[in-house]
Amino acid sequence: MSVVVRFSLRLAACTLVMLACWLLPTAVRAQGQQRVVQFTGIVATGDSLLGVPGATVFVPKAGRGTATNAYGYFSLPVLAGDSIIIRSLGYRNQYVVIPPNYPRQSYSVIVQLREDVTVLPEVRIFPYATEKAFKEAFLALRLPKERGSSAAENLNQDILRRIFNNAPVTSMGNYRQTMQMQQMDQQRRMGMGPSPYTNNPLLNPFSWLQLIKQVKDGEFKKKEGVDY
Repeated sequence: MSVVVRFSLRLAACTLVMLACWLLPTAVRAQGQQRVVQFTGIVATGDSLLGVPGATVFVPKAGRGTATNAYGYFSLPVLAGDSIIIRSLGYRNQYVVIPPNYPRQSYSVIVQLREDVTVLPEVRIFPYATEKAFKEAFLALRLPKERGSSAAENLNQDILRRIFNNAPVTSMGNYRQTMQMQQMDQQRRMGMGPSPYTNNPLLNPFSWLQLIKQVKDGEFKKKEGVDY
C-alpha cells in the first residue's frame, strides 16, 4: 500500500473521530435537557364554556401540578414531551400532550370538560337482614291495650285541661298581642287612644270645659226641697 493511500486513510479516520466527538455532546445534551414550556390555559365546561374552578392540572411524570382559579385559569411550567391530566369532580379526565420538539416557550390551550354522569344503583336499608325475619318480628309484635296505655293517658280530659290552662302564649297569640300594642301606640300618638293625659281629668282640657259648663249651668247648687 502506498504512502498516499495510508495517509488518506488516517486522515479520514481522524476526521470521523473528530466529527463524532463534536456531535456526541450535542446529542447527549439534547437527550438530557428538555425545553421548559409554560403551560397555560382555561378549563371550561363543554356546554356553556364557563370556567371550572378547582380543576386539577397534574403531570404524573413529574409528580406535581396545580389547580384552576375561580375563573378556570391555570399556569404551570412543564417540559416538552410531558403528558398532563386535567380532571375535576363530575367530569371526564382530559389529557394534553406537549410535543417533544415544541420550539416555543409557552403553550396555551382551552380544555372543554365533559360531564361524567354515573347512575348509582338503588340501595335499600332494612332493620332486619331478610324480609322473612321482618315478617316474623312483625307478627310476633304485641301492642299494648288501649286501657292503661300512654296514648289513652295523653287523651285524658283532665290532663288536656291542665295543659290548656298552663300552656304559654302561642306564636299566634304573641303576634296578635304585638299587633294590638302597635295599633294602640299609633292611636295614642294621633290623640285617639288612651294615654296618661286622657285618663287624668285634671290634665284633659275637654274635662275642664265640661266642668266649667256644669258650674255655669248650676248643676252643683243645692236643689230646694232635697235633704242631704
